Amino acid sequence: MNYKISLLLFTFSLITSPVLMAFQHNGETLPPPRKLTEEQAKVAADNYQKYCALCHGEDRQGHVNDHAPSLRSKSLMESGVAHQILRPMSYGRNGTAMGGYLDEVGGPMTLAETWDLTYWLFEQAGVERLKFSTNPVTGDIKKGEKAYLENCTTCHGVNGEGVTAPALGNQSALAHNTDEFIRHAIRNGRQGTPMPAFKDKLPAEDIDNITAFLRSKALGWKDEKPILKALPKPEEYVFNPEGDDPNFDLTEDNYVSSEELFAALEAKNRMVLIDTRVTSVWQNAHIEGSIPFPYYADTDIIKTVAGIPKDVQIVAYCSCPRAAADYTIKKLENLGYTRTAVLYEGIFGWMNQGYPVMRGDIKDVQD
Repeated sequence: MNYKISLLLFTFSLITSPVLMAFQHNGETLPPPRKLTEEQAKVAADNYQKYCALCHGEDRQGHVNDHAPSLRSKSLMESGVAHQILRPMSYGRNGTAMGGYLDEVGGPMTLAETWDLTYWLFEQAGVERLKFSTNPVTGDIKKGEKAYLENCTTCHGVNGEGVTAPALGNQSALAHNTDEFIRHAIRNGRQGTPMPAFKDKLPAEDIDNITAFLRSKALGWKDEKPILKALPKPEEYVFNPEGDDPNFDLTEDNYVSSEELFAALEAKNRMVLIDTRVTSVWQNAHIEGSIPFPYYADTDIIKTVAGIPKDVQIVAYCSCPRAAADYTIKKLENLGYTRTAVLYEGIFGWMNQGYPVMRGDIKDVQD
């Protein structure tokens, strides 16, 4: 027999052997990751409170703002950490409020800091890591779609866009997570959150079908390389500096509608627009004229504050739709800024109503 054919048959026999299949069983555990030093753990804990607690909660409980998932749920934290946490933390989730926090995409943390925060989250959870198979989960996609529509859309949306739960149709999430990771979440739910365990609610076949259906949603979606736009300079902070002041009819003395803000922009009114999300998502899509002013910035030392005059109308926005903007405006008010407002619908609401945003150096009007 030809040597190459013999080798191929031998390799195939290994792949399908009971021994190897047992080795790939998803109940097998991995050794714990490296232990953080006391200083690394302290920095990671501080970074969590500074960058993550606003949406994920001070105690990692999740669902405080924008459906941010629990980061202490056993079924999540045992699911092969670190990459399932590291990647979204580093590069964000396109199309969601989760921005990238790695410095190379415009975020505030170094690669070492993102790794340390990932391991800190795992240490806080106090669970063992499961070793998941990287093999695809086979299932009937059409039946999976039917099961998904019957059981998942109330929280995750018809198109996986996320309603009161994380977006499942997100391309970067599907690219980073294995089929076994997805199936494990469906089977076991997310403890401490509204996500139930479906292992006692649906047949195993249906769970495999839903997994296969969700995986199929990654087809045809392409990650785009971000175009990093130069950050505005202080002399550019005031948008339309020669224009008239806007006259907003604020609701609850604080909120301006997308319709009113767009009318003010069309009238070339004089304003300072601040985007309070992480800078990486400002790079992906922002309202024209806005400056990146992340909610976690230390306003007592940040240079941006020095470039914002106190006699100009300030409008802040985020994607929560208001949590980060409210939080930032309160910090500015404590510094003596009184002409402040928050975009009520947030940038996603703004875009959903058809108002324009800037992507890189290209103006794109949403349909």
